[in-house]
Amino acid sequence: MQHPILDRVERVADDVVSLVLRGADGPLAPWTPGAHVDLALPNLLTRQYSLCGDPADRGRYRIAVRHDPLSRGGSEYVHLFLREGRTVAVSPPRNNFPLLPAPEYLFLAGGIGITPIAPMLRAALAAGATARLVYAGRSTASMPFATELAAAHGDRVRIVSTAADGRPDLAALAADLGPDALVYCCGPDAMLTAAEAAFPADRLHVERFRPATRTFAPNAEFQVHCARSGGSVRVAADESMLDALHHAGHPVPSGCREGVCGSCELVVLAGEPEHRDDIGAAPGTMYPCVSRASSHHLSVDL
Repeated sequence: MQHPILDRVERVADDVVSLVLRGADGPLAPWTPGAHVDLALPNLLTRQYSLCGDPADRGRYRIAVRHDPLSRGGSEYVHLFLREGRTVAVSPPRNNFPLLPAPEYLFLAGGIGITPIAPMLRAALAAGATARLVYAGRSTASMPFATELAAAHGDRVRIVSTAADGRPDLAALAADLGPDALVYCCGPDAMLTAAEAAFPADRLHVERFRPATRTFAPNAEFQVHCARSGGSVRVAADESMLDALHHAGHPVPSGCREGVCGSCELVVLAGEPEHRDDIGAAPGTMYPCVSRASSHHLSVDL
């Protein structure tokens, strides 16, 4: 973990604050657009936030947090109790939403979903690509960084107030795309679902803050062999693999416990995992917070 100092708290939209974290002991770990960090809060909660500042600034991280009164307590603590000058624990950045090279990009953001998209837009333009952003929210007052992005990038940025103008026409945007363009989208479920219907799957990249609703086969019991320790752990049908490993004395770092952050990634050495995450686990890996086994046994590097 890194231990930067909370240098500045700034209100950037209705119910949204920006936090600037300054490295206390030298440069912070490097990151690329689309990356996020785990923020370990003093109330013992750990939450994931996308980095929305400048990757070239190794001295500071910037994140933005929307106050959600129905959340599990992380955003409420940030808004009501976290103060400038406090040292916080922050993980090294992880990137499950990387910006791939392309000559043209369409970026779609909804509300707080602008946080991973903003540095992507800057990086794409700096690389000489053709890029535009369609940024939607109920009103401009609810949309963090809307004024900042419009001022910096002019007509490359289109701000859409859905209360006044309705939702963006994604089918029209899809029809206007060049043949080699990539689409990056982050926002509420309704926007992601519409994007998945409008754009070809091989050109669309999305990041979810909440797992998609899906149906899986009923849970079955299986065994996990921990190759490094030599132990074997039974995973009951009514518990997660992550919890079973923890209860057996094999704790795995974890964050969201919903299959969207990637902090609990394990290397699979043998057996067939049943992937239930929303990241798209790389071959030979799995996320035990939600994923299980298709085979009766798994062997993992633990």
